[in-house]
Amino acid sequence: MSTSIFITKLLGPMFIVVGIALLLKAQMFRKILRELIASPVWLYFAGFLGLRAGMALVLTHNVWAPDWRLIITLIGWITIVRAVISIFQPEWIARAASAILERRAIFVGAAVADLIIGLALSYFGYRA
Repeated sequence: MSTSIFITKLLGPMFIVVGIALLLKAQMFRKILRELIASPVWLYFAGFLGLRAGMALVLTHNVWAPDWRLIITLIGWITIVRAVISIFQPEWIARAASAILERRAIFVGAAVADLIIGLALSYFGYRA
């Protein structure tokens, strides 16, 4: 199995589960997000874990082809950028998260985006 297919089969269902959970358990996730942004330790830890995950993804799949595989590469690079910001500028992440908490539409939009990304990745991963 190619690396692209393996990663797609791994990430697709994860994004679907997170998207559905965000939609069905919005209050719980809003509470978790409030606690996360209130703690510099948790923000740093999230950044550290995100950096590891993003680096692992980019090191195993840095494919800039103009097709569905680009989604995986972009997820990896976006994860790295977000992680670096979490480590060096946690207040930016806290402000962004606060904006998400204040606007229900953004929160729901993020959940729907996760669901769509997960469905697309699952389609490309499991149809092959």
